[in-house]
Amino acid sequence: MRRRPGRRAGLLAVGALVIAAAGTLAGCGSGSSSSSAGPELKVTGAYMPAPSMDTMAAGFFTVTNSGGADTLTSVTSDLSDDVTMHATEDGAMQEKESFAVPAEGTLDFASGGNHLMFAKLTHKPEQGEKVSVELHFAKSGTVRISMPVKSATYNPKTGH
Repeated sequence: MRRRPGRRAGLLAVGALVIAAAGTLAGCGSGSSSSSAGPELKVTGAYMPAPSMDTMAAGFFTVTNSGGADTLTSVTSDLSDDVTMHATEDGAMQEKESFAVPAEGTLDFASGGNHLMFAKLTHKPEQGEKVSVELHFAKSGTVRISMPVKSATYNPKTGH
């Protein structure tokens, strides 16, 4: 029986390719979940009620995250050099250094709850104006939003 010298080497090469491909495919399906993926943030519903005083204003919005967890670490704006984040707990307002943005979850800043406080305003924003705001996240970096100034009695649930 006569042997072909290249046949064995060819079979070994094909076998190695099959094993390598199987390992690569197994890696593709091995449990990569959104919690290990990066955050995917979308900011909606941003607004500022027209402030009643020249020195302070509030801001509201919702962050929806369809990826991994993140943290809102600070907020800046041309309207004020003093923008702080607050939570309302048991009826009392408390300043916070940061807010968690849960994986596959939301972070709400709404009237009566979490909110932004703009102090020492550069000017009193009027209804119809848009305020530029930058939200700074630990993983996602800076997200710029335009916050429309609504009536002082604006209700986002009714749109009035």
